[in-house]
Amino acid sequence: MRRRVVITGIGCINPLGHDVETVWAALKEGRSAVGYTTIFDASKFPTKISAEVRNWDITEIGEDPEFWKFRGRHSRFAAGAATQAVESSGILDSGIPPTSLGVYLGSGEGNQDFTSFTRMIAAALEGDRLDIARFTKVGLEILDPMAELEQEPNMPAGHVASLFNAQGPNVNCLTACAASSQAVGEATEMIRRGDVVAMISGGTHSMIHPFGVTGFNLLTALSTRNDEPTKASRPFDRQRDGFVLGEGAAMVVLEELGHAKRRGAHIYGELLGYGSTADAYRITDIHPQGRGAISCMELAVRDAGCSPSDIDYVNAHGTSTTVNDKVETVACKMVFGERARNVPISSTKSMMGHLIAAAGVTELIVCLMAIRDQILPPTINYEFPDPECDLDYVPNQAREAKCDIALNNSFGFGGQNVALVVGRYRD
Repeated sequence: MRRRVVITGIGCINPLGHDVETVWAALKEGRSAVGYTTIFDASKFPTKISAEVRNWDITEIGEDPEFWKFRGRHSRFAAGAATQAVESSGILDSGIPPTSLGVYLGSGEGNQDFTSFTRMIAAALEGDRLDIARFTKVGLEILDPMAELEQEPNMPAGHVASLFNAQGPNVNCLTACAASSQAVGEATEMIRRGDVVAMISGGTHSMIHPFGVTGFNLLTALSTRNDEPTKASRPFDRQRDGFVLGEGAAMVVLEELGHAKRRGAHIYGELLGYGSTADAYRITDIHPQGRGAISCMELAVRDAGCSPSDIDYVNAHGTSTTVNDKVETVACKMVFGERARNVPISSTKSMMGHLIAAAGVTELIVCLMAIRDQILPPTINYEFPDPECDLDYVPNQAREAKCDIALNNSFGFGGQNVALVVGRYRD
């Protein structure tokens, strides 16, 4: 029999707050964290808004800021969220061998050094020709090797392992917006088959930088509702015009059930099911019939040993783009059939923006809180019904409701699809 996997630690840092309870309180209140971008000067960009993490630094977890000054923004967020998760789990006090504790993250790129790159270009440009030798020479003179290293997506996983002496498997995946959900799913599989006893898993990302905003603006994926920042992210609403970039990190401690019980750990929930598929369609377009989304949801439910009728709540990918929300609605109808209109579905991206690689695990923690408190978070800014999005999106206000099993969807650029099923732990 495969091993059961439970969640014994949780932590997050995102635009709504610097810990799980603060974020959860804001979600229940339907509060938006979207505002004007301050990380860089976005005044000349089509999108001037984002959801930033504000007023948090590495000293809040007792780390020396001098040591972390070259570490990426995403690495610092990862350290903060992982510290919360590990401390809430008590896993380090259990006597677990270091090689039995691993790290599996879904993390994006680190800080982008625009200033140095611009200086290198300016020094090497001769008319319309770039002198590569000069470009390289200036780069060797001005680039900081530690800062350059921190651009690599695998760096947060390395830092987290070092913080907690986690000598087990250390992996990072970057499957776009599905990355941290994929990390949690794959980490769960490692525990199920007995490779490790516990995993620190989750994701971290910040794309609130000129390259990130430029790329998504070129794809026409971002909202340009600059005059009303808090109303810009409006999943499933007829007037939606794109998503809002967010940033942050979230982490969970996944643990083999027997080990958790023997040490008397608090169990937040059980990771019941994991499904992963590809659309195999287009890089930037979701399949119009939602074939990948449908199959990954069905796989996750089947892996959980339950049926669609057992799902009490769906935390949607719900990006606030025209195509994603329509196709996710189609997929939910196919998976839930006649019951689809009775299954509450909400998108918490309406409040915290899209955390990209960190989105899935953040929303998984939201599902855990919904199960704990029997409260479903709302989809805010739902004002104008869309006939193509006609399900129950828990509009605008949180709702008390039975919630014992939740489905969390994450669908990424490139056609990456991941669904996770999490439930109340039952002995």
